[in-house]
Amino acid sequence: MSQSSPLAERLREVDRRIADAARAAGRDPGGVTRIVVTKFHPASLVRELSQLGVRDVGENRQQELAAKHAELADLDVRWHFVGQAQTKKARAIRRAASVVHSVDRARLADALDAAEGDAAEVAPLDVLLQINLTDDPARGGAEPAQIASLAEHVAGCRTLRLRGVMAVAPLDEPPASAFERLAGYAAEVRRIVPEAEWISAGMTGDFTEALAAGATHLRIGTAITGNRPTRA
Repeated sequence: MSQSSPLAERLREVDRRIADAARAAGRDPGGVTRIVVTKFHPASLVRELSQLGVRDVGENRQQELAAKHAELADLDVRWHFVGQAQTKKARAIRRAASVVHSVDRARLADALDAAEGDAAEVAPLDVLLQINLTDDPARGGAEPAQIASLAEHVAGCRTLRLRGVMAVAPLDEPPASAFERLAGYAAEVRRIVPEAEWISAGMTGDFTEALAAGATHLRIGTAITGNRPTRA
């Protein structure tokens, strides 16, 4: 993959902006994980990203995650599932994902935990609690009042490792204030699981505010991949 290709140039530019924003927030850019979300793009794009040094790739849909994971089994990449998860697809998600960002209810945690059956030696699955930062209960994520009980539940799951929290900024609120609240919820989770230090927040339009609020994982899509292909 040419280092002067449009994809490589977009990746460099986004990484430069992330580094600048991290330093402006008094953060070490080396402590930030940039996840490239490749929703609707072909597996060949993930291969090109891997050739450019990308090691963290995100998918929103279970079917797409499973297909790309199978086709690209030779790549050294970590697959992040960042979309809404159905309990009936927990087994398929677990087979393909290294990290699940969207655990928002105990039933889903239980389904992911049980997906490996009774195997004696099971590698733990890293998970984050998705928090709903809006007043709309139809949006994905646990309600803030549920955070403590959900964190305790996930912490008790045999094969899950609670890493932190994830959220999407609301459309009707400045992202800075929303991510400030998320930082408070993250602290609440850390009181239960001290090592749950990840905060997955920030996309192309709001990662500067997310970094200022302590985000450790950014989910960047079209700014790196380019416009998504039209779905058939």
